[in-house]
Amino acid sequence: MNIRTGVSAIVLAIAASGCATWDNMSSRERSAVIGAGVGGTAGAVMSDGGVLGTVGGAAIGGVIGDQIGKRRHP
Repeated sequence: MNIRTGVSAIVLAIAASGCATWDNMSSRERSAVIGAGVGGTAGAVMSDGGVLGTVGGAAIGGVIGDQIGKRRHP
C-alpha cells in the first residue's frame, strides 16, 4: 500500500467515525468536519502523501468549512 492510499484511508476512517455523532453537531461543526476531510484529502494528493500537506490541508479546510458553516442557518 502506498502512502497516498494509507492517508486517504485514515482520513476516511476519521470522517466516518465523526458521523456517529453527526446528529448532535451544529451546522458550523458539520461544515468544519467536511472541510477538514476535503482539505486533508486534497492536501495529501497535492503533496504526494506528505504529512505536512495533509495536515495543512485539513487545517485550512477546517477553517474554511467553519467560516462557511457560520453563515448558514440551521
